[in-house]
Amino acid sequence: MGRLAALVLAVLVGACALAPWYAAHVSGMDPFRTNVLGALPDGTPVLAAQELGVTPAGPTGRGAYLLGADGLGRDVAARLLYGGRVSLGIAFVATVLCLVLSTVLGVAAGFLAGPADAVIAGTLDLLWAFPVTLLAICLAAVLAGSSESDSLALPTAILSIVYIPYVARPIRAEVAGLRGAEFVTAARSVGAGPWRILWRHVLPQLRGTLLAFLPLIAAMVLLTEASLSILSVGVQAPYASWGTLIADGQALLYVRPLVAIAPGVLIMATVLSLNALAQSMARE
Repeated sequence: MGRLAALVLAVLVGACALAPWYAAHVSGMDPFRTNVLGALPDGTPVLAAQELGVTPAGPTGRGAYLLGADGLGRDVAARLLYGGRVSLGIAFVATVLCLVLSTVLGVAAGFLAGPADAVIAGTLDLLWAFPVTLLAICLAAVLAGSSESDSLALPTAILSIVYIPYVARPIRAEVAGLRGAEFVTAARSVGAGPWRILWRHVLPQLRGTLLAFLPLIAAMVLLTEASLSILSVGVQAPYASWGTLIADGQALLYVRPLVAIAPGVLIMATVLSLNALAQSMARE
């Protein structure tokens, strides 16, 4: 199961990495440029006027508009690949930042103890009290007027912060237990300083914990980013993620459901693969 999950993730990442090549050589169009007056190779309009609105072209099964068009005449398949680059990129960077910050805070609280532990643990408990999505929405709303609100840095930073308590608290507990371990006591008895004990004896013990958290946090970050983007407080234009593609396709659910379903299926496949990978790592 772990190998299959890793294979699925590798295929998804590889396909998204080839998004520029696909747009240039397969679909033959810019996935971020509207094409409301365009036509398919057989002359069919990309956007056909109907009594109740506009119906985008359906899947053609060929290079151009392989999965059809969205409400602005853009190629859905190409946008899926570009959206995957953004969603997977945010998930990876936010997860790494979260693990780094969580390790620093958890080690500081668990190893130093005393006032430092009280302050850090209290802050983590305060963040823990907020539901993740609600906290992320509040941070996004507060920071919406910043100069970085239309960049990928803001949602990445927010998503890396909201999951810190979920990693830092277990690390704090593990480090607190290691502080009284026999090998730490032996290192102190031979004159090893606190920094040497941390680098040589404590941090290596956390490797397994951090590796176990890596796919789990990445899966949760991916889902939260999609939720925020669907609510229009996540990734902002001109960028697009799988979440924004779902939001764009909501108005087309009854005429072209694939516009919203396709990114949802990719999110589900990625999250299930990450969870399966985490379970496989836990067994080992």
